[in-house]
Amino acid sequence: MTDADQPTERIEVARPIPAPPADVFAVLRHPQGHVAIDASGMLMDATGEPVEAVGDTFVVHMDREALNDFPLGVYDVTIRIVTYEPDVEIAWKVGGGSFGEIGHVYGYRLEPTDDGTLATSYYDWSEISDDWRASGIFPVISEGALRATLGILDRTVRRGGVPEA
Repeated sequence: MTDADQPTERIEVARPIPAPPADVFAVLRHPQGHVAIDASGMLMDATGEPVEAVGDTFVVHMDREALNDFPLGVYDVTIRIVTYEPDVEIAWKVGGGSFGEIGHVYGYRLEPTDDGTLATSYYDWSEISDDWRASGIFPVISEGALRATLGILDRTVRRGGVPEA
């Protein structure tokens, strides 16, 4: 089997955003920022404070109906930060309820440019268990949804970030 024949377990997409990395990172470290930029329609709300370090957590209130793929109904997940480098990179794993931490990772790398920031969104499910792999729901998010989320991130940053509650 050649590399081209290997199934991919990671998606990366990038988009320039005309704002400094600090402005983009401010949205990404805030629980409500995740809800504000979600293109999948699954994230309904979030509870918690903006994250400040690896190991920090917050809760996202989800509704899987938007994907119409796996009948979970309304449920909560815990987001645990696994990479935290201010204005450079942030990544998290998802878990919760009876299913624990699944092993997939979502994240963003931010690179300063002359015109702002090159934001790269990534989604990696290479560490999920065989049981989750057999479920047939991975990847949960498509490349198109990651691209759309970057577009919404751009719009959110241009509009001043996450509104204060």
